[in-house]
Amino acid sequence: MKPHNGKLLLNEPLARYTSWRVGGCADQFYIPAGLDDLCAFLQSLDAGEPINFIGLGSNLLVRDGGVRGTVVLMHNVLTAQRMDGDLVYAEAGVTCAKLAKFCAKEAKQGAEFFAGIPGTLGGALAMNAGCYGSETWNVVKRVTTVNRRGELNTRDAAEFVPTYRHIAMPVADEWFVAAWLQLAQGDAQEATQKIKALLAKRLASQPLNLPSAGSTFRNPEGDYAARLIEASGLKGYTIGGAQVSEKHANFIVNIGGATALDIELLIKHMRETVLQKQGVALQQEVKVLGELKTGEQGKSEIEVRK
Repeated sequence: MKPHNGKLLLNEPLARYTSWRVGGCADQFYIPAGLDDLCAFLQSLDAGEPINFIGLGSNLLVRDGGVRGTVVLMHNVLTAQRMDGDLVYAEAGVTCAKLAKFCAKEAKQGAEFFAGIPGTLGGALAMNAGCYGSETWNVVKRVTTVNRRGELNTRDAAEFVPTYRHIAMPVADEWFVAAWLQLAQGDAQEATQKIKALLAKRLASQPLNLPSAGSTFRNPEGDYAARLIEASGLKGYTIGGAQVSEKHANFIVNIGGATALDIELLIKHMRETVLQKQGVALQQEVKVLGELKTGEQGKSEIEVRK
């Protein structure tokens, strides 16, 4: 077994690592000391150990019963950013907001939209995150992944099939650790101003003052989930401490003391109500991780997105 130098925590509460501020504990929680250390740690795990990676936890609902196996934190760990020739190289733990600012500073155009994504680059790659008409994989040239054996692989973007809020992985049990972005040459000041305008738009339209996880549902083709939810009379609808935001109907906010089950039940109610009233089956954007707490079984049947 190779030595590893990161921080290993047992029964670590995941609520402090998710933007909803809910969820149970991880059996094992690892904060790597760097990329080499991450590889060494993965090599030390048993072959059948369940592994999950999280960044800012901003598109994630961790159930109250917690997560079995090992959870690896990437945020504030793999944070290198640099120019590599004409390409922007960034590691998976870099927040999308910092990535947008770095690209603007380097006078690279086309990454401004990252400023509106409340997560890390790793998460953005994993779900093809996007906003304001742009998507992550539109600008990816190649990526580096790590597998559960701690082996690194560099793969061309052509090996992946991006669709709306999803990326098909060519090999199972691989996770993104870095990417090279191909961007047009632009003007640093112009890019910075565009970022400021996007952030102002986000602040005006989204409930950033309360814990949330961004958009709850994907936008159906030719429509908006928020419009359908609002048209169904759901703005302000509350279960426990979870509420459909009064400011943006596709956001669920924790108004205080919410449990993961409150949020799950609210997601289920929103989906069923919109289907009944609008005839549209909304698809969940939020990823659900972990197990229901003892006694919660049967109360929730929402889709678990891996």
